[in-house]
Amino acid sequence: MNEKPMNRTMVLFVTTASSFLNPFMSSSINVALPVIGKAFSMNAILLSWVSTSFLLASAMFLVPFGRIGDIYGRKKIFLAGMAIYTVSSFACGISASSYMLIAFRVLQGIGSTMVFATSVAILLSVFPPELRGKALGINVTGVYSGVMMGPFAGGILTHHFGWSSIFYINIFFGVVIIAMAWYVFRGEWADARGEKVDYAGFLVYCIAIPAVMYGISIIPDTAGFWFVGAGLLVFGFFLWIESRVGQPLINLALFKNRVFTLSNIAALINYSATFAIGFLISLYLQYIKGMSPQAAGIVLVSQPVIMTIFSPLAGSLSDRISPGILASIGMALTTLGLFLFVFLNPATPVWYIVTVLMLIGLGFAMFSSPNTNAVMGSVEKRYLGLASAIIGTMRLMGMMLSMGIIMIVFTLVIGRVEIAPRNYGDFLASVKIIFLISTIVCFAGIFPSMVRGKNT
Repeated sequence: MNEKPMNRTMVLFVTTASSFLNPFMSSSINVALPVIGKAFSMNAILLSWVSTSFLLASAMFLVPFGRIGDIYGRKKIFLAGMAIYTVSSFACGISASSYMLIAFRVLQGIGSTMVFATSVAILLSVFPPELRGKALGINVTGVYSGVMMGPFAGGILTHHFGWSSIFYINIFFGVVIIAMAWYVFRGEWADARGEKVDYAGFLVYCIAIPAVMYGISIIPDTAGFWFVGAGLLVFGFFLWIESRVGQPLINLALFKNRVFTLSNIAALINYSATFAIGFLISLYLQYIKGMSPQAAGIVLVSQPVIMTIFSPLAGSLSDRISPGILASIGMALTTLGLFLFVFLNPATPVWYIVTVLMLIGLGFAMFSSPNTNAVMGSVEKRYLGLASAIIGTMRLMGMMLSMGIIMIVFTLVIGRVEIAPRNYGDFLASVKIIFLISTIVCFAGIFPSMVRGKNT
C-alpha cells in the first residue's frame, strides 16, 4: 500500500494510540492488585495470576496472529483484536469472582495480542527504512505513555471508583481506536497474501507455549517440572514440523540472521529481568510503606516519564548509530538500577526509589526502540508481521519468566497465603531475592546485545 505523508502520519497516530492501551492496562492493574486481592480474598500466588493469565494468552497467540495478519490482512486482525479487547474489558469489570476475572483476562490477552501482532508491522509497512527508527521511537513513546499514565490513573480510579473502573475506562479507549482505525486504515496490508497458514504448527505451538509457561509459574511443585518438560518436548516437535513444511508458521531461516536472533534473545532477557519491577514496587509501597494506591501510582510514574522523554531520541539515534551499542548501554543502566533495589528495606526513602526508577527508565528507553529497530531492519518486508510477533513473543515470554521467578520465590519464602502484616518480613525478603536474580539475568543480557553485529 502506497501512503501519502499525511496518511502516514495518521497511521502512526493510530498505531501509537493502540500501543498505549496494553501497558496502560497492565501498569494500572499493578497498582490495583492489593485492592483486588482483598476484594476476592486471593493469596499471593492466585493474585499473581491476574497478570500472568493475560501474559500467557498473549504468548500463545502472538506468533500465529502475526503470521495470519501477513497472509489475510493486518487491518482485519487489528480491528478484530481491538473489538475483543474492548468487550473483554467490560467482562473483566463485571467479574464476580477471582476465577471469572482471570478467565476474562485471558480473553483480553488474546485481543491485545491481535492488535500488537499487527500494529508495528502496519507502521513499518508505511514508513521507509530511513524513517523507521524515528517512527518506532514515537510508537514506543505511546507504550511508555501508557506505562506512565497507568499507575497514576489506576491509583486515582481505584481510590475513588474501585478497581473495576480501570477496565471500564479501557472500553472508551477501545471504541475510539476502532473508529479511528476504520477511518484511517484504507485498503489492506497483506504482504504474504496467497500463502497458507500452517495450522498443524499453530496447534502444536499453542500446546507447547502454555505448558512451559504454566509449568514455570507453579515450580517448585513437582507438576511444574513435568509441565515444563512436556512443553519443551512438544516445542521440539513444533520445530521439527516447521523445518519440513513449505510455508511454516515461523520461518526458521530468520534465525540464521545473527542480528535477528541475538536481538530477540536480548529482548527476552531484558523483559525477564525488568517486568517484576512494577509488580513488586507497587506491592512494596502499599504493604511496607503504607501508601494508598493513588500515592503509589504517583511514585511509579517516575520510571515511564523518563522512558517517554528519551524513547524518541533513542529511536532517532538508532537510525544513525548501531542499535546494538545503544541497547547495550541501556541494558547496563537497567542492571545497575535493579542492583540498587536489592537494598530496599522499610526505612528506604521515597526519593531513593524514585531515583532508581528514573535510572531504570533511562536504561529501558535506550534499549527498547533501538533493539526493535535492529530486529525489524533485519528481515524482508513480507516477514514484518512475523518479526514483530516474534519479538513481541520474546517480550511476553520474558514477562512470564519474570512472573515465574516471583511465584517461585513467593512460594518458597511466603507460601500460599495472603500478604498480611504478620508476613511482611518474608515479603520484603522475597523482594530482595527477586531483584538480585533480576540483576544477574539483566547483566547476562548485556553480552548478546553487544555482539549482535549490524544489519546487513
